[in-house]
Amino acid sequence: MISSDGSEQIVQPDVENRAQKSLGASSDPIYQMVAKTLAKRYLGGGVLVDIGCGSGKLWSFVGDRSDCYIGFDAVRYPDLPPQIEFIPFNLDIGKTPLPDGFADVVCAVEIIEHLENPRAFMRELVRFTKPGGLVIVTTPNQLSLLSKLSLIFKNQFNAFQEAPGLYPAHITALLEIDFIRIATECKLTDTEINYSNQGRIPFTPWHWPKKLGCHGRAFSDNILLVGQKLKV
Repeated sequence: MISSDGSEQIVQPDVENRAQKSLGASSDPIYQMVAKTLAKRYLGGGVLVDIGCGSGKLWSFVGDRSDCYIGFDAVRYPDLPPQIEFIPFNLDIGKTPLPDGFADVVCAVEIIEHLENPRAFMRELVRFTKPGGLVIVTTPNQLSLLSKLSLIFKNQFNAFQEAPGLYPAHITALLEIDFIRIATECKLTDTEINYSNQGRIPFTPWHWPKKLGCHGRAFSDNILLVGQKLKV
């Protein structure tokens, strides 16, 4: 592909392999978390950029909230909806082929943990977001009971174990405080952390029962950061 500076970009085989290991999709509670955040913080319309769009599953949850939906990923997955304008791009490289202040909403769902430099990635998301636009990023929750107990007993965060579908696809673990610090460095305002409110009971295949009020940080496998780009 051709980058923003006119040079040709090649998606490296290891990057493509890591992308394929992600299977191009996450669980529904993560997308629902994004949809709830947009319903609360965004009136709709404009341009939504889905960074690391995978098979385009987020589109089925929020596609009707924008006039133009653009997806980036290292590879094009076969089930990508035709309504998504797809741009192939290696997100570890740096600057995307989008102009400054281009998008009204930028979403990166379960992507930042796959990348080598989360701070550079966040700066890039903010760069092509319009002043007053929203940046939404999700990642595995390292502070859930599942993740904490995994760290105690296995010396590894649950979502970053050397297991099929995890490492080397997941390489960068971030805590809530890291999210807040990075958002502050990028001058995002009105930031908040939301939770997926679905989490697996440690060392079992079952999830915490919602009817018992199991929600929030301890019982969520994933978290979301949302912030607004500073208006000029």
